[in-house]
Formats: sequence, structure tokens, C-alpha cells
Amino acid sequence: MMTQLEERQTIKGAVQVEGLSVTFRNRSHETHVLDSIQLGVNPGEFVCLLGPSGCGKSTLLNVVAGFIKPTAGYVMVDQSPITRPGADRGFVFQQYSLLPWKTAFQNIELGLKIRGMPRAERTELVNDYLNRVGLYKYRNRYPHQLSGGMQQRASIVRALVNSPSVLLMDEPFAALDAQTRHLMQELLLDIWEDLKTTVIFVTHDIEEAIFLGDRICIMGVQPGHIKAELPIDLRRPRHFDDTLSTEFVTLHRQVFECIREETMKSMELSF
Repeated sequence: MMTQLEERQTIKGAVQVEGLSVTFRNRSHETHVLDSIQLGVNPGEFVCLLGPSGCGKSTLLNVVAGFIKPTAGYVMVDQSPITRPGADRGFVFQQYSLLPWKTAFQNIELGLKIRGMPRAERTELVNDYLNRVGLYKYRNRYPHQLSGGMQQRASIVRALVNSPSVLLMDEPFAALDAQTRHLMQELLLDIWEDLKTTVIFVTHDIEEAIFLGDRICIMGVQPGHIKAELPIDLRRPRHFDDTLSTEFVTLHRQVFECIREETMKSMELSF
């Protein structure tokens, strides 16, 4: 019988986005948010969507999650079409999204409880994950008693404990201070390197995208589209000191030049 970790490491988490377009309409206006997106993500790959505000990064993520229906095209996860949210896709939001009336432990176990996992089994699993992210001794605290970093650790664990094929993350560290953000990035990579869950990570931070990703998809504006894809061939495991390396700095310059034009377009559109 396979362990949960072995089950995670089977070939799951392939994402295919084909001809995806999204247009938001009201009575008098249409806004073309995404246009003809083509994107393939391999099982276990860590892909970062990078681009200026307004390029449709979060919209694309929400379509993959099943929260938004495309105007044209489709998304498939493990060859199954996405028409609604599902347990095969975990989602971590930018805003802290823990239920305030439940403890950290209760928040994390909720999905397992709904699925009908026996109490003893889910208690063991949740406690294991709490230990992984250093939250075990805070398991009985409520969200308002936790720091921002602790809340996001709990949110990540809540998503992962349900064994999703794909983890979708929408700028989850944007609200954290710089030091906590770096620690959270390293923690996320530690977990990902262990579980090899497919990750699609939205960010506007070039350094974060290079540090985390196997590949960066740079998005352009007017409307949102994939402008370029860049493989990140830095060694793993990665640590914060790697951001000072010559290879990292060279990649940063390359990505900056690619995204600069789209950032200028985005700024012009705001006036």
C-alpha cells in the first residue's frame, strides 16, 4: 500500500491551458482581460506567472482554479477539463483567509473532516504538517493570535494537507515584511522539494519569481498574454544567499528588460 507521500509523487499535476481568453462585460463596456493564452505545466513543476498589475495574472490563476469561466478556450488538469473548483487544486490567497472562529488545527483539518477522514488519521496528518512548518505549539490558537507569517503557513498547510495535484498561489507573501517573506519562500521550497506538488505562483516580484521557479512566464498587457517564457536553471535546493550570485543577477537583469516595456504600458493605461 502506497504512503501519502508516494501517492503525491505519482504522475499527477499536469496543467494545459489552450487558447484561453477572458472578457468581462457589463451593459456598456467590455474589458478584454486575457487573450489566447497557451500554457503547459508539467507534473511537479514550479511555474511563476510574473507581470505588472493589470496583466491578468490573478485572472488566469482563477480560471485554473475554476472560480472564473473563460470566454474562449479551456483548461485541463490531468486531462480533465476544469469547469468548477475541485479538490485537485489547492488555492492560497494573498489575503489571510483562515476562518476566524476556528483554531489553526481546526482550519487545517476542515477539508479532511468534510471528506470523512477518520478523526485519528486526520489528527496525525494535521499534526505532521504543523510540525513541518513550526506551528505545532500554536495549533490551538485562533487566527487573530497568530502573526501574518504564521497565518500564511497555516493557509499553505491547509491547502497541501488535502493532497491537491496542483497548488495555486496568488501573491501569498506580498503582505509580509521582507525578512518574513524570505523565510516563507525558503519554507515553501522545502515543502515543495519534499512533495513535488505542481505549483503555479503569481507574483509581480522579479527576485521572488527567479528564486522560486523552474520557469517564469512573463505576462504582457493590452490584453493579458504570455509575452515570454524563461527557464530558471539555478541549482536546487536554493537559499537566500543564491540571490547574490552572478547567475542570479544576470537572470534578474534579463527578466527586468523583458518586463520593463509591459510595466510602462501598464502605467500608461492607468492615466
